[in-house]
Amino acid sequence: MSTATVPATTLGDTKVKVLKLIGWAGILGAVVMIIGGGVVWGVVSSQLAAEKITVAEDASFLAGAPVVGPFSAYAQADIINHHALAMAGDKTYAELDKEDPLRATVMNASFLRTSLFTSVVSFGVSAFAIGMGVLSGLFGWAILTLAPAWPKKTTATGVRA
Repeated sequence: MSTATVPATTLGDTKVKVLKLIGWAGILGAVVMIIGGGVVWGVVSSQLAAEKITVAEDASFLAGAPVVGPFSAYAQADIINHHALAMAGDKTYAELDKEDPLRATVMNASFLRTSLFTSVVSFGVSAFAIGMGVLSGLFGWAILTLAPAWPKKTTATGVRA
């Protein structure tokens, strides 16, 4: 087993301190992002669960599953669109005549899809925050690991203690 020596650093005391602080900031940012992303994911999931929505049985995937996550929310939004288009003869809300009695139903379907897609985006942003938190923590840890030790304090006589 060989022991490698770390080359002497040419960084001054101030740069070493700044480098260490950046490392700690990365780790602190990681904690905030991971917790924040997890909390948002949990809130969105619990709010969807409270609505007691189940993916329609004729959905292309996750049929019958409770809508509590990004994939089930997407599946339900997709089947709502399918049903609305089938009911309106493949016309969207904007394409229907203003006097068409189906227009209100298609509009409600559009609103439901938008709400479900908003939750899908929220899950995505939460996952992104958690992922970036993990990366930030790894970068902070790497900086702290590779940076030289904190400079020793200088005594009144100018000698490092």
